[in-house]
Amino acid sequence: MEWKEKKQAGDASWGGESPDRHRLAVWAITPNGVKQGTLLTRQLGSADLFISSRLEQDPCLDENITVFPSLAREITARFNQYRGHIFIFSTGIAVRLIARLMDSKLTDPAVVVLDDRACHAVSLIAGHIGGANALARKTAAITGAVPVITTATDVNTLPAVDLIAKQQNLAIENPQQIKTINMAFLKHQAIRVHDPYDIVVPSLPPHLTIPVADSRDRHLDLVCSEMAMDVPRETLVLRPRFLAAGIGCNRGTTMDEIRDVLDRVFRENNLSPDCIATIATSHVKTDEQGLLLCAEKMGLEVVFFTKEQLNSVTTIKTPSKMAEKYLGVKSVCEAAAILASNRGSLVIPKQVRGNVTVAVARKAPGFL
Repeated sequence: MEWKEKKQAGDASWGGESPDRHRLAVWAITPNGVKQGTLLTRQLGSADLFISSRLEQDPCLDENITVFPSLAREITARFNQYRGHIFIFSTGIAVRLIARLMDSKLTDPAVVVLDDRACHAVSLIAGHIGGANALARKTAAITGAVPVITTATDVNTLPAVDLIAKQQNLAIENPQQIKTINMAFLKHQAIRVHDPYDIVVPSLPPHLTIPVADSRDRHLDLVCSEMAMDVPRETLVLRPRFLAAGIGCNRGTTMDEIRDVLDRVFRENNLSPDCIATIATSHVKTDEQGLLLCAEKMGLEVVFFTKEQLNSVTTIKTPSKMAEKYLGVKSVCEAAAILASNRGSLVIPKQVRGNVTVAVARKAPGFL
């Protein structure tokens, strides 16, 4: 068997780059499956093709491919490395292979099953948040298959609150309540919504939505806010990721101390850390391990600003003599937070806790 551009199964080097959750994986175990897989990887652009070593033909592919001896072992190793998978084999095989790999609808990759004659493209798991419904439709459009979508809101042409949350980049605080909202829509029952920034309401059916201005309403069904508030257990809480946390720290401050201070400052100001979109600081902190590890653990990017950028902020509320003496800037945490929020509003001025300073700014409405 002569495979062109062959990579061995289990090799994650990928020519110096590891696969990531921005790519798709296409899996083929039959000759027709290889044909469909070749078409898909070429059309999708950001997809890797996996082919069974049991096939006795050279598909003459231009793309890099991975040849695997064991489908079960390879899928187990690769399942969480990709944002989505297209399995070109039976649904029964797919179910048996991934049943023990699934964790949560919030984190599982999309899985679409395509038969090797491209008759049907089935959205199997992670239809909304994972994007399997959209991937099934795209797969069908490329191959000529019929997309098979079974989520109740889709087949009833109703909005799905989890899909809305994904589209609006909202964190879902209590995902177990997603089904409560979606079921209300299916029953044509109106929901009471507290959405002070009008992020979710425009995407909801007007006849099924009752906007509520008072966050203390004890009958709220859905809340979309950065405020930490006491709501009924049945209320779905969505968190807009529009806060920038500016952080300064002494050299060598540990990850745990930085995280503890950040959580404490948010708790004291009744804000949810789930609303943090970015951590920001001075460029002299590019090698500050505690800060980098804290951001990594929280799944956040760190933005670094130069002295000139930090000094361009003229709305500092709490200038720092120490920062000016040693770094040549009037502020680190406040200025960094304001810059990272696209010069939005400062909602928490500089807070000093031990070795750490924290300030928080909210992105302007136009940048939500």
